[in-house]
Amino acid sequence: MLALVGAAVLLLAQPARADTRIENVNGLTVAADGSIQRFVAILIGTDGKVKATYRRGERLPRLRGTRIDGGGRTMIPGMIDSHVHVMGIGFGALTLDLSSTSSLEEALQAIRTFAAENPDRPWILGRGWNQERWKLGRFPTAADLDSVVSDRPVWLERVDGHAGWANSVAMRVAGVDARAADPAGGRIERTASGAPSGVFVDSAADLVGRAVPQPRAVERDAALREAQELLHAFGITAVADMGTTLEDWQAFRRAGDAGWLTLRIMAYAAGVEAMDQIAGPGPTPWLYWDRLRLNGVKLYLDGALGSRGAWLKQPYADDPANRGLRLLDDTRLRNLMSRAAMGQFQVAVHAIGDAADAEILAAVHELAGTYTGDRRWRVEHAQVIDPADLSLFGAHGIIASMQPVHQTSDRLMAEARLGPARLRGAYAWRSVAENGARLAFGSDAPVESPAPFAGFAAAISRVDAAGQPAGGWMPEEAVTPAQAFAAFTAGGAYAGFAEGRFGRLVPGEWADFILIDRDPLTTPAARLREAVVHETWVAGYPVYRRGS
Repeated sequence: MLALVGAAVLLLAQPARADTRIENVNGLTVAADGSIQRFVAILIGTDGKVKATYRRGERLPRLRGTRIDGGGRTMIPGMIDSHVHVMGIGFGALTLDLSSTSSLEEALQAIRTFAAENPDRPWILGRGWNQERWKLGRFPTAADLDSVVSDRPVWLERVDGHAGWANSVAMRVAGVDARAADPAGGRIERTASGAPSGVFVDSAADLVGRAVPQPRAVERDAALREAQELLHAFGITAVADMGTTLEDWQAFRRAGDAGWLTLRIMAYAAGVEAMDQIAGPGPTPWLYWDRLRLNGVKLYLDGALGSRGAWLKQPYADDPANRGLRLLDDTRLRNLMSRAAMGQFQVAVHAIGDAADAEILAAVHELAGTYTGDRRWRVEHAQVIDPADLSLFGAHGIIASMQPVHQTSDRLMAEARLGPARLRGAYAWRSVAENGARLAFGSDAPVESPAPFAGFAAAISRVDAAGQPAGGWMPEEAVTPAQAFAAFTAGGAYAGFAEGRFGRLVPGEWADFILIDRDPLTTPAARLREAVVHETWVAGYPVYRRGS
């Protein structure tokens, strides 16, 4: 794996000896009014914060400190991914990753090889399978898994995290058989005889997942290191961690206490119970020089489109008896939101289907009169929206936390699931923004790669890495490069109540930035995906250098 720049880890908790000025850069940042501001040099103070930026033609004052030549490279604020699962990224790097497999046969071979290479692992764990990418026409089965691993349990999460795939040993260990009933908010895929076939959707996944041994603290720390290094290598300096457990929080705190937490984490607890355990009566203060805070809570209103768990107003076009899974009823949703809001916690709700999006928008409208002030209610994903509901996004300061790469990955599947009549409100970034919502972009890693410039390119083009479809998929929903740039930087900070701390390269904010080989505002989308991150800096120190 790529390594953090070792000296930086030790120095991040210490003041620098002198100011640092980086010159000869093509600097870009978002100004207070939302416009793009350019500069050619930046002055970083001994506290790790920006002291000044200098525009072309301005005379640089005399410097008593360190001068660095930026080599003409482009400097932009560190990218902010507004929806990731930090520990999922790390564990994904340490377990079996099936995200690149293109067929069931290829996946089974990868599972067979992984099991052979890890004979001492009591469970074979992993994620990333996608029956849609495999063009399988069905869910995989326990029998498929049994054909390659039958001596120990296997449990593999779907790419979106909304379904799990078990072999027969795993189901036997978990005590799941034909007598098992579908839990509320979940579905057990079954054979013709009614027995579990091996795939468990949404809350049904807990039936098997609860039998999986929990990682030890040392394994969680290793996963966090892996995730942090990977994210820095992609130019990401801050994230919103969606679904933080108490154990995750403890890993973040151990890293902060030990001085090696360099990633800024805006955490959202995995439900109100975890919220109470982690933070108590209200959001935590910012810790470790603004590197960690428990902002609020993450709630799930529905499942995912790929597993037909997204809650739709009308049945699925390719499954007429199914409208998806509603995970919280009206009363429960509002009670949980109220409980969080009473403690001043920020509420972030996963809503993918048009029924789910309509329900969370209605709930915010009802509660906003009681819980006044700057709440920044967050809707996570907002993938399928009834055009009739778009105007509601502009009310009550709602944040639309969306992931552009989902559109390019999901395009063909979304067409099959929804049919042509319901596509107009799908992945509708421009319409959401034009109706007044604040955009915050991310990746949903490890569901997708955290590579921010792939998301940036998708946002401005609506085409995938292969240039498909020609001209873009519903190209009227593309955003401008300036909008995408803001949504991956200042918008992400604003979405997590971090404005004024990081997200823009302006005096008083942390000097979190990256040096890349091209200008994201002028580079065509096809070439933007190839952007090379040369260096990543946090608080005025390098935490990643390409080739280091």
